[in-house]
Amino acid sequence: MATSTTEPATPRLDQAAALRALAFVLTLGVFLVDVLTPLEGAVAVLYVIVILVAARISLPDLLAASAASVALTALAYVVMHGFGHVGSPTLRVLASFSAIGIATLLAIQNRKATARLREQAQLLDLSHDMIFVRDAQGVIRFWNSGAENCYGWTSEEAVGRVADDLLATEYPTSRDEIEAELLRTGRWEGMLRQRTRSGATIIVESRWVLQRSGPGQPDRVLETHRDVTEREASHMALAQSERRFRRIFDASRVGLLQEDWSALRAELKRRIADGETDLPGQIERDPDFVARAKALVTITDVNAAFLEIAGADSPARFAGSLDTVLSEADQTFAASLIAFCRGDRFFEGETEIRAAGGRRVPVIFGLTFPDADESMDGEVLAFVVDVTERNNAQHALMAAQAELAHAARVATLGELTASITHEVNQPLAAIVTNGEAALRWLRRKEPDLEEVSTALTRAIDEGKRASAIVGRIRSFLKKGPIRRDLLDVSELVQDAMLLVERQLMTSGVTLRLAIDPKLPTIVGDRVQLQQVLVNLAVNGAQAMLATGGGSLSVQACAEGPEHIRISVQDSGPGISQEDAARLFEPFFTTKQDGMGMGLAICRSTVEAHGGQLSVESEPGEGARFTFTLPAAPTESQDDPARQQRLEG
Repeated sequence: MATSTTEPATPRLDQAAALRALAFVLTLGVFLVDVLTPLEGAVAVLYVIVILVAARISLPDLLAASAASVALTALAYVVMHGFGHVGSPTLRVLASFSAIGIATLLAIQNRKATARLREQAQLLDLSHDMIFVRDAQGVIRFWNSGAENCYGWTSEEAVGRVADDLLATEYPTSRDEIEAELLRTGRWEGMLRQRTRSGATIIVESRWVLQRSGPGQPDRVLETHRDVTEREASHMALAQSERRFRRIFDASRVGLLQEDWSALRAELKRRIADGETDLPGQIERDPDFVARAKALVTITDVNAAFLEIAGADSPARFAGSLDTVLSEADQTFAASLIAFCRGDRFFEGETEIRAAGGRRVPVIFGLTFPDADESMDGEVLAFVVDVTERNNAQHALMAAQAELAHAARVATLGELTASITHEVNQPLAAIVTNGEAALRWLRRKEPDLEEVSTALTRAIDEGKRASAIVGRIRSFLKKGPIRRDLLDVSELVQDAMLLVERQLMTSGVTLRLAIDPKLPTIVGDRVQLQQVLVNLAVNGAQAMLATGGGSLSVQACAEGPEHIRISVQDSGPGISQEDAARLFEPFFTTKQDGMGMGLAICRSTVEAHGGQLSVESEPGEGARFTFTLPAAPTESQDDPARQQRLEG
């Protein structure tokens, strides 16, 4: 513990005993001198010395010494002068009594003042701050326990040392300037760097108070220091982090926005306090609330990369709510708001933003939400990437794929030319035959109109048959954007097999269909899916040419509650494992004159419809191609409005 410069109220026991003995000897000596010597002065005044000695012991000792001094003074007077004598001895006795009384009162006051100072020193020792008192020359006169604990020097080691030398203090400005301010105002505050006994450097928050001994005379300075090294280190780390974030924010080639969601969070908390228990449900049910919520989100900053994406030259262009950025057709804010309510940390989506000149720029974005207990609970960072070029590339790729698929269909029909010609020639020949028969019945002397009507009816039916054949071919060759129609699986498979039926017959291939009549509908492009079936059927027929024919089985059934499985199996020679591993690669073919694109197109088409295409084969046992497609959602099976939306 630190020691104060004030004297203690009660000395140690050995010291107290010595002082009592001294007081007794002095008291006895003064009494004897007063009684035995013929001195005319007020010898009893010397009892003041006894009072001062007793004051250093305890208050009871002080009072006892004072009472004894008064009593012995009175006794000496009686012994020397008797009773009833009035004169100069009486005045000397009264002067002695006054001196003893005044000395006692002053000693009592001094003890009280000493006790107060000691209590104050104890309070200073209780403080965790470093407190010391130095004189005008900078010499330490008091050093509390907080200073001992922090700096490492004990009070005995520090008292008497010059503070600046002991602590190697570094000042923010000139020491002379600080002293001048202290003399002028009596106070000074600032940050200092000081050294501890271990050699460590600490940063302290310092406050000085000047005590004056007289007008304009500086006496002592009370210095209070608080160790803020960790706080300053944290502050510096935070400042460095903010500078690093700012550099990243400004230099990033990804568009960045800082958004303030604090007003929105306050509104959500208010609704919860009002009893709202299902905020996500309310967001889904109430579009007006979503619009109001969007207006509560403000943009606080954007980086240069985002300005480039938006074609703007100043962040001021986006000052205001989120409405200034998001397109009016945006559908992602409601989903991001639900994620915010759930407490998600991230949200990703794709939308359009408003750019200069009224342009709409497609972007993908990510949002980082803060935790609810973070101090900056409203700051949201948005990452934005322009995907215009990606979308253009995807559209170009889709167009190229459509062209390639169309070319493949044309090539497939080229292989079916003979079968198509036969299919068309049959109804045409029947039309001619029935027309000639009708003419013969009309040219008779008595025309048989009933036979004429029958022949013409047959001709009309054959014409419709030919028209249907041509219609299927035209539909198969049709070019256009990908459609998403509700399709009946049985009708889809049967129409595709009608296109290859003649080819299969001329190749000596028997077609077997096994279609579950209770299959749900699927969503897709009729022409593209028919191309897959035709391609697989033609490949199977060609594989069986070497064996002089065989059978082709086409099956369609449910695979679980949400998928349809369609398989095309031939009885040909099968596919080797080496070829099967590369069968769906573009430009790989086992045919001498093949392009190697048919199966690659088939797989990409099936995958674009959310399905998968695979092959199973054992050499000598044929091959089976199987693809799965997702069933249409249940609510759309009998929903004409949804069918219209899909076709649109």
